[in-house]
Amino acid sequence: MNPRRSFLQKLGLSIALPSILGMKIKSKPPNFDFSLPDPEFWFQVRETFPLTKNRVYFNNGTFGPAPFPVLEKVEAINQLVSTTGEYGNTDQERIAIAEFLNCQTEELSLTHNTTEGINIMAWGLPLKAGDEVILTTHDHAGNALPWLNRAKLDGIILKAFSPANTQEENLDLVKSLCGPRTKVIAIPHITCTTGLVFPIREISDYARSKGIYTAIDGAHGAGTFNLNLHELGCDFYAGCFHKWLLGPSGTGFLYVKKEKLNELQALQIGGYSDLGWDMLSSPPILKGYVDTAHRFDYGTQSKSLYAGVKAAADFHTAIGKQKVEDRLRTLNQRLYEQMKDLGTSFEILSPEEPQSRLPMITFRSPSIPAEELNRKISKNGFRVRQIHEAGLNAIRVSTHIYNSEEEIDQFVQLLQKL
Repeated sequence: MNPRRSFLQKLGLSIALPSILGMKIKSKPPNFDFSLPDPEFWFQVRETFPLTKNRVYFNNGTFGPAPFPVLEKVEAINQLVSTTGEYGNTDQERIAIAEFLNCQTEELSLTHNTTEGINIMAWGLPLKAGDEVILTTHDHAGNALPWLNRAKLDGIILKAFSPANTQEENLDLVKSLCGPRTKVIAIPHITCTTGLVFPIREISDYARSKGIYTAIDGAHGAGTFNLNLHELGCDFYAGCFHKWLLGPSGTGFLYVKKEKLNELQALQIGGYSDLGWDMLSSPPILKGYVDTAHRFDYGTQSKSLYAGVKAAADFHTAIGKQKVEDRLRTLNQRLYEQMKDLGTSFEILSPEEPQSRLPMITFRSPSIPAEELNRKISKNGFRVRQIHEAGLNAIRVSTHIYNSEEEIDQFVQLLQKL
């Protein structure tokens, strides 16, 4: 028997690709052996991913490759739907995802990506010309563009600040920017540029005391932290499942705190958003919106994709959400410390404070342009991301649970050679 097939079967997994040919599909989470020493435990986790061994993937901040249980679940539901013609709904998946994110099902809208959720926040909040929204100079296009568009069309005022290096400094910085016209704090939970973590709970507490909305870009939140949206305390939180949760592309979410539901106007609606409608009355009427965040998502959704999200959540739960977060922090700290040992050869742009950094390290070379450095790194078998945002012209390394200490060591050795 093929050794890899044997190893996967021990974990309770089938092989994804042969199922296309009609083989029986298993889609349950793997049975991890927690008695193994750390290196062996994380090796068995790595073996549940179809990632090529020909290069090292250090770009999870852009896209997280799905493990076999997720791929198999998506495929199984696709086959079921195409076999029966019954595409069902996402009600059960919504319940499971809400439980994973620690919020109520009624507070969760299922979207296609983070940007969609941010657009719902940016356009649904009751803002008028002259109202101020706080952002950062390190925002991803997905957070910046919706707010820039609203400013362009409705005359709201955007105030962007450059993040500091510690959580305490950033809390003080946000407070100093708030004034009588501040209506929204719309910052990332983790910046896409340097992996800087904002103290969202403390910022949310302060904003609440001032009557300011918190609308958080959580693209890097689900699957990194042992995320608890209720404890985080923000009003709104938009995220996705195709990055750190390792789910299918085209899946995301918007959390709307129950108490704020009717303060966020639904501008685009469809089937399942409503309490009823009548085209035969004169004039035709909409009777109202459903009393949940489901009003923000509507029409036919992909049963298979959200079944894949649930499988990804089950995968994380099988390992342990806190264990996943601890692993991300361990790898991140190892890379940071080894990069620091390189001295002045490279400038580290990510914060030194551990609680202000996860799960990325961003750096640049004083002597090699970022584009050239990215090319050289790629030629040597590592996939990273070049960072153009905020004019950084730097390289970002983002590691996940399928990466190893050895890969980090090899990467730093490559940088030494370069």
